[in-house]
Amino acid sequence: MTNATEATRPEPRRDLSPADFEMWYWPVAELRIFCDLLGLPASGRKHNLRARVAAALGGEPAPAPDRKPKTRFNWARADLTEDTIITEGVSFGPNLRGFFTRAIGPGFVCHGDFMDWVKANAGQTLGDAITAWHLLEARKSDPAFRREIAECNNYLQYLRDIRDAHPELSLESAKSCWMAKSRRPAPGGTVRYEASDLALLNEGDTSARAG
Repeated sequence: MTNATEATRPEPRRDLSPADFEMWYWPVAELRIFCDLLGLPASGRKHNLRARVAAALGGEPAPAPDRKPKTRFNWARADLTEDTIITEGVSFGPNLRGFFTRAIGPGFVCHGDFMDWVKANAGQTLGDAITAWHLLEARKSDPAFRREIAECNNYLQYLRDIRDAHPELSLESAKSCWMAKSRRPAPGGTVRYEASDLALLNEGDTSARAG
């Protein structure tokens, strides 16, 4: 068996075995190269691309893509008020963001926590969403508050984990460790922090300069 410190992630290719594919973390850009090589749609979120490529390499039908729920409500053109009902498939385009900016003020930021709340609360009103935004913002005054990181955001989770373990570590050094670790075998495609990762600092610096 190849030692993990010696293994090198292969280039995307049509004949890569499913097992070899699954043992690596693949950036979106490389997943899209796989899609081009295999004649697959290259649109969608990272987890969709990965599942699509894995199925094709294994000779299986590609999983159905995530589809945004259809709604007859036109979020781009509607005259929005605080009584407007949030629908499935709500769109955070300029019209909705503009409404919240007018209602909340110039301090409004459409951050991920707020967007997740709105998407998860179809049937509530935009007035309810405004209240939720203020509650979410109020949590910032709690020194222990930390926004949740989406399960699919492996990069941010790794940076948080390594800096939690090593508070003295700079963000650039943490990114350097990520750069090196993400080029090593990662079963299931998820890069996880390990106590030995600080030894990757020099390797990460070299990879960053080379890339």
